[in-house]
Amino acid sequence: MSNIKVVPLGAGQDVGRSCILVSIGSKCVMLDCGMHMGYNDNRRFPDFSFITESGRLSEHIDCVIISHFHLDHCGSLPYFSEMVGYDGPIYMTHPTKAICPVLLEDYRRISVDKKGDTNFFTSQMIKACMKKVITVNLHQTIQVDDELQIKAYYAGHVLGAAMFLITVGMQSFVYTGDYNMTPDRHLGAASIDKCRPDLLITESTYATTIRDSKRCRERDFLKKLLECVEKGGKVLIPVFALGRAQELCILLETLWDRMNLKVPIYFTQGLAEKANHYYKLFISWTNQKIKSTFAENNMFEFKHIKAFDKSLTSQPGPMVVFATPGMLHAGQSLNLFKNWAEDEKNMLIMPGYCVAGTIGHKVLSGMKKIEIEKKLINVRLSVQYMSFSAHADAKGIMQLIRQAEPKNVMLVHGEAEKMEFLKQKIVKEFGKSLLFGLAGVEMVCARD
Repeated sequence: MSNIKVVPLGAGQDVGRSCILVSIGSKCVMLDCGMHMGYNDNRRFPDFSFITESGRLSEHIDCVIISHFHLDHCGSLPYFSEMVGYDGPIYMTHPTKAICPVLLEDYRRISVDKKGDTNFFTSQMIKACMKKVITVNLHQTIQVDDELQIKAYYAGHVLGAAMFLITVGMQSFVYTGDYNMTPDRHLGAASIDKCRPDLLITESTYATTIRDSKRCRERDFLKKLLECVEKGGKVLIPVFALGRAQELCILLETLWDRMNLKVPIYFTQGLAEKANHYYKLFISWTNQKIKSTFAENNMFEFKHIKAFDKSLTSQPGPMVVFATPGMLHAGQSLNLFKNWAEDEKNMLIMPGYCVAGTIGHKVLSGMKKIEIEKKLINVRLSVQYMSFSAHADAKGIMQLIRQAEPKNVMLVHGEAEKMEFLKQKIVKEFGKSLLFGLAGVEMVCARD
């Protein structure tokens, strides 16, 4: 029996740039290959030189596993495979393989074509990278080689997200990626077998949070949004193209129907249609209600939500706009924020986590003067943070530990202080030995 060695190349005690190396004996697996949205230089990529300074990477890494399509988990994959030079197997679910290249291309276009970034992957590299991907079904055991096998479990969070059980001989560990233990309006709750792994590596984004009921949050969200538009204000909701966007669109569509409201709702052009296409294609990944009513009522065909056109930016009167990306670090959401931030009638609703370094994080920190593209913006609009995040909260993380019954737990993808709080809870309730991820530092989960 070997020790399990874990080296986070990113997202040890940070959110962004998820990339974790796990070794058991002679086998080494890379878990996620993400990008940090808070940087615009090479720091956005994990430090791959830690793996090897020379020679083929596939001699050091047996496989790469991508948990889901968010860029902080898959954004560096074409850079790693095509520019750094990894030619081994890459595993992900069918929805992740379908959606990844769309988001990667969108981000490449913003970074290279609009901002002029260099040392970045090309469209051709994205295509070449995706050709190396092997798709995985839920609960299917895949034999990577004679000793190494992997199995995927439903993670909720976003369409296609999976947790993975990795087994080498008699030893095993679970990597959660991002997950949500609470079902929502369009996805089910994460679940896993009582697999009793030697180690559970879990995200801890909301390690100190115990969320109030979803109904209270939704009521508060709708109340504030309606107050703003009734006064003639514009509501900006920064979202990522797939995930919380659909959750909130379903919520608003239902309310607009019930109250016969006429205030226009818009979504970043092109992305709503694409998202709808993927939800239809992968309907089996949604929750039971959507699956059972899909034939006669497709909840993703919104009659009140229209495609947003740039010419509407300066149009007078109230409106609600879902704009990408979700952290205000580029694109349509940042452009609308610059145009609407100085009018106190308007409102910004941030429905999810924002990484340090992004405009979204600065706004949520209470900054009232922010420099964007060499222009000073006075933040006068109302700023509301309402967590519709699809991450497990402290209660959810504890629930997963109860389900899987691991021998040891390691916290990653979170902030150090919050991890410390959760550590106390886990040790008190389960008496588990607990590790914290630290970028570039090897952790050892000792064998029994």
